[in-house]
Amino acid sequence: MIHPHITTYISADCDIPTGPVTATLALFDDGATLPFIARYRKEKTGGLTETQIRTIQTRYDYYVSLFARQETILKSIQDQGKLNSDLESQIKRTTDKQHLEDLYLPYKVKRKTKADLAKDQGLGPLAEIILKQTAVGSVRDITAPFIHPETDIATQEDALSGARIIIAQTIADTSNFRTHLRDKMTQSGVLETKVTSKFKETRTKFDMYYQFSEPLRTAASHRLLAIRRGEKENVLNWKIKLEEHTTLGYLEKKLIKTTQFRLTDQLKTAIKDAYTRLIHPSIQTECFNLKCETAEGDSIRVFSDNLHNLLMAAPAGEKVIMGIDPGFRTGCKIAIVNRTGLYQDTATIFPVPPMLKLEAAEKTVLHMIKQYNVSLIAIGNGTGSKETMQFIKQVIKTNTLDVIPVIVNESGASVYSASETAVEEYPDLDVTVRGAISIAHRLQDPLAELVKIDPKAIGVGQYQHDVNQTQLKAALTFTTETAVNAIGVDLNTASKALLTYIAGIGPTIAKNIVAYRSQNGAFSSRKTLLKVPKLGPKAYEQCIGFLRIKKAKNPLDNTSIHPEAYTIVQQMADDMKIKLDHLIGNPESVNQLPLEDYVTDTIGLPTLKDIQSELLKPGVDPRDEFTYAKFDDAIDEIEDLKEGMTLNGVVTNVTNFGAFVDIGVHQDGLIHISKLSNAFIKNPQDVISVGEPVSVTVIQVDLKLKRIQLARVLKD
Repeated sequence: MIHPHITTYISADCDIPTGPVTATLALFDDGATLPFIARYRKEKTGGLTETQIRTIQTRYDYYVSLFARQETILKSIQDQGKLNSDLESQIKRTTDKQHLEDLYLPYKVKRKTKADLAKDQGLGPLAEIILKQTAVGSVRDITAPFIHPETDIATQEDALSGARIIIAQTIADTSNFRTHLRDKMTQSGVLETKVTSKFKETRTKFDMYYQFSEPLRTAASHRLLAIRRGEKENVLNWKIKLEEHTTLGYLEKKLIKTTQFRLTDQLKTAIKDAYTRLIHPSIQTECFNLKCETAEGDSIRVFSDNLHNLLMAAPAGEKVIMGIDPGFRTGCKIAIVNRTGLYQDTATIFPVPPMLKLEAAEKTVLHMIKQYNVSLIAIGNGTGSKETMQFIKQVIKTNTLDVIPVIVNESGASVYSASETAVEEYPDLDVTVRGAISIAHRLQDPLAELVKIDPKAIGVGQYQHDVNQTQLKAALTFTTETAVNAIGVDLNTASKALLTYIAGIGPTIAKNIVAYRSQNGAFSSRKTLLKVPKLGPKAYEQCIGFLRIKKAKNPLDNTSIHPEAYTIVQQMADDMKIKLDHLIGNPESVNQLPLEDYVTDTIGLPTLKDIQSELLKPGVDPRDEFTYAKFDDAIDEIEDLKEGMTLNGVVTNVTNFGAFVDIGVHQDGLIHISKLSNAFIKNPQDVISVGEPVSVTVIQVDLKLKRIQLARVLKD
């Protein structure tokens, strides 16, 4: 059951009217997928984007979790017999999980504390007397009833000490105090780091944090995650400083009612103890962790954006490609894939030392290029890539071949080669051959190949192993689904891995589609998909608009137009008095369509405008034209670099603090954010993206730590 206020909360959080929020949640409840809702249900959502719809989904999950926690807490306090109407109201009103836990803290079952022991000794009433500050008489008179020489409370100081401990715990458990001090630390705290004694004389990747401080409020996400990792590796210690005098002054103002009370000094001592021993350490940890949670969100966003750019990288397209996985001792593995990506042939060559067989290598490459009419050669950027590229260039030049060699980022190729997916695709091939095939496919169609690999193995993240793995997986899955469904896939050539990301399909149905295709041949129409086992009407509705069939009997089967709108499109053609296939791709006719005349109860103007756009450019791939970077042949190793050199490279990763660039020396260089643009920028991804060819200048080279500092060559 949906909480009565959930749509109101989500609407306020997302700045989206409650109507579209309610409609979106209803569509999800009916089994609709996010890509389907965004593309084909714009009338109901008011044209919400995929990102907005996902935010609604995420906030819904947050509130479901929050309300479940509220119920658990209410039951726990009720069972203790301590729940009153005011507390119940506070718990039900809060929409912040941290504040909810603050309210629960005094009632939370935890191991016995010093305060509990003091209460067991009967000192609770004395602590209450000191907190209320209403007792009269001398200190001796006030404490006398609590002193028992035969017990652990043998003296006046024993009684006062125990009472102070109880008071300190009471103060530390007060939600209003914790909320105020948490906010104060978040806004005014200063994060300080120091190197541990173990690494004091050793340079590490954390050396900039050996003696470091900055306001917590402005701490950059990548620095927070670096500090957290540095602590985990026992290189760094951190703390958050807050002006103690001001903080204690706030607590004293809230708690001390009169200066005439004989035990005011005891209350002051308890307040300081509460802050220094209990509140500051826990609030400090909470604030750091909360900032790190935000930093993790930034890191996940960076990873997602990088992955999106990588998946949407321009494909070389339907060309015959030779993939080469370079190697020295074991040789270079060659694999040929045809125009549609089917594996054709393999060979092993030894074009570089120490197992040099140059003449045989050239003969093999030349033969395979001519036999299969190769257009492009994809060379992995791992060990031996530059040497292999030089060999290939020489073969092309000597034999005057019309072939283009390209260095391809092979991150994750080895992971794919040994995966179940690779074994299933190529059960009779060696791991290294699968790697060469993957490299060829990455050039031919990056999206189709990269979906087979765990995104974390691709190497475009920022501290991806340090963030919440569940959230990371969800974000990367969303990113992949968005890219795959934005482009659409060929139903007759798509792999199981690629089909899995289509809305409404999933692994089981994807496997069934591939099996049906193998047994019955190519799909001739979209309707035939309903014959696939376990693919029912609902799954068909969700997925079919994202699947394409080239040369289908119905030309609309090769567009993003959903079959539910086929009748309307046919009516458009009939009204224009032309055949359907003459309407598709005919701007003169399509632009004359009076869209308002085709509005129905289920299909409105937003969808009709999408249909019109698709009719103008049916099946157009939204990705850019294919380009590639050319590395400097004279630069092979990091030792070859000199300050001031200008080189070509390709962006391999973008982070919050800059971009990493492959310049062909097996060690990526960093362009700091300050060197990316002539203007001030907050987000590097505003000006540069993964896979982009760039020109850079070498600023500094640290051979010991293998650090390369670069600057982007900028146009005036």
